[in-house]
Amino acid sequence: MKQWIIILMIGVIVYGLGCQAKGVEGESGQSEKVLQPINPNGDSELALLMREMYDESERIKQEIAAGRKPTVNFDYKKVLTAEGTEPEKVASDTYHAFAQAYVGLMNALEEATADQAPAIFLNMVDNCMDCHTALCPGPRVRIKKLYSMN
Repeated sequence: MKQWIIILMIGVIVYGLGCQAKGVEGESGQSEKVLQPINPNGDSELALLMREMYDESERIKQEIAAGRKPTVNFDYKKVLTAEGTEPEKVASDTYHAFAQAYVGLMNALEEATADQAPAIFLNMVDNCMDCHTALCPGPRVRIKKLYSMN
């Protein structure tokens, strides 16, 4: 019986390690982040995109905190077309309104000066928080971390 428990534990550990994000070399020769599913049943396109959105928001927040004009390095417009874990939520008018607002705020952030960027960034974080309050509250704890500019 103990052998089966040990084999099962090793399998769980190997599976868990296999689901972590891994770096791969892109066309530029630099390591690029590849997001891997962390849920046993896989992650939706939207879940993976939102992890990328969070990571990019953290990076943008650091640029703003340093007084620089932020750069946007991902295709945030995919939020309009990505397939969600719960398709009925992504198909809702509520989701579409928040997604359109997010795209508008990211467009504004791309065009913003260093002085304008903090206010636009905080509006973007508010939009994310409001959307997740309405549709999927789990990530709100993580989103709150984007408010502090240090």
